[in-house]
Amino acid sequence: MQILTDTHINFMSQRKIAMAISLILIVISIASLAIRGLQLGLDFTGGTLLEVAYSDAVELKPVRDVLHGNGFDDAVIQHFGSANEVLIRVAPKEGVSNADISLNLFDLLQAQNSTVVSRRVEFVGPQVGEELTETGGIAMLAALVCILIYVALRFEYRFALGSVAALAHDVIIVLGLFSVFGIEFDLTVLAAILAVIGYSLNDTIVVFDRVRENFRKIRKGDATDVIDISLNQTLSRTLITSLTTILVLISLFVFGGEMIHGFATALLAGVIVGTYSSVYVASTVLVSMGISKEDLAPVKREGEEKEEIYEEV
Repeated sequence: MQILTDTHINFMSQRKIAMAISLILIVISIASLAIRGLQLGLDFTGGTLLEVAYSDAVELKPVRDVLHGNGFDDAVIQHFGSANEVLIRVAPKEGVSNADISLNLFDLLQAQNSTVVSRRVEFVGPQVGEELTETGGIAMLAALVCILIYVALRFEYRFALGSVAALAHDVIIVLGLFSVFGIEFDLTVLAAILAVIGYSLNDTIVVFDRVRENFRKIRKGDATDVIDISLNQTLSRTLITSLTTILVLISLFVFGGEMIHGFATALLAGVIVGTYSSVYVASTVLVSMGISKEDLAPVKREGEEKEEIYEEV
């Protein structure tokens, strides 16, 4: 499939506008994270998880109303597996044991519908939640450090800083999205963010590989011209990869059920932001740090065959 094989978009001419937009989104995200924080799920806060089954399909609104009306205002109620199975998650309450909470929940549900049957009860302690928060943060930082080292060794330190800047940009904006809209942040979302880091890095590496190649081949034009040529050459691949991935994620979001809404949302936002950052953020950092053809041009030797030279930029 061949599309957009001869595009001539001047991406770098719009880099100041793009960076202004990115800066605004980052400021909003950081402000929201500082003021509102993340709505952490039970994986991080600890609490009680109760899975129940009914003899027939059950609507969630009556279940939600009976729990919210009896002191469980923070209860998260959702279908699990089928329309007659319900998963309930409740944050811990001070002075009340998790066992008592699960019994109270089941009693309320049974009083509403006598056919309800308890399938599973799980307790997550606050200590486990703290450990997950700490190890999750460490995992994300370790991924960024390893990426920085890898790209610095494979390319050049300015490429490494550009790729890490793009990844940090993506992570902050996705976290800001969850904070601004109050979407629950659990382990599946953390896994999605780590996957976004990998996706965004792969996209950035493809662009950087073409940039490095063109820096060694193109003799006319400055760094922005070379980067524009490289971005246009990889645009077809970038769009095909991103669009097909987005189609799959939309399907997951729409048909995957409430259990993976957060996961699908994080991936969907991450792929969109990651595609944008590989075009503008990573490349703009290269230009801002003064990358030039001399930094990557191979040493010419006498008798060496003439390299391909682009006459027009």
